[in-house]
Amino acid sequence: MSGKNKKQFGVWMDTRHAIIMGRENIDSGDFTILGRINSEAVEKNSSEKNENNSEKALLLKFFKEITVLMQNAEEAHVTGTGIAQEQFIHYLEDTPQFKNAVANETTTTKMADDKLIEYISQRFN
Repeated sequence: MSGKNKKQFGVWMDTRHAIIMGRENIDSGDFTILGRINSEAVEKNSSEKNENNSEKALLLKFFKEITVLMQNAEEAHVTGTGIAQEQFIHYLEDTPQFKNAVANETTTTKMADDKLIEYISQRFN
């Protein structure tokens, strides 16, 4: 990925937590943490169908909360554990506001904030 004049964002996520990073001056400067989002836990339900529907609705809400911090994203690098990154990239592709954004993914374990910022910075150089 290239271009320090693009609106670039990094997201570390799993199914419960997300850390969103972006450039200090929207399209230039060093990366910084813009926010942290936690998803709500799915309440156990006697109906598997209702529990599954609740899980999908909460995941969608989680993704929407993340994208609020990624306004007008042109490039995104999504990393983390599990399959949440892939689901989030599909969500971006299906959302009109982000359909032209270039999104890539990798799998990483959770790391300290400074290491995470360094990792995302390297992905955009």
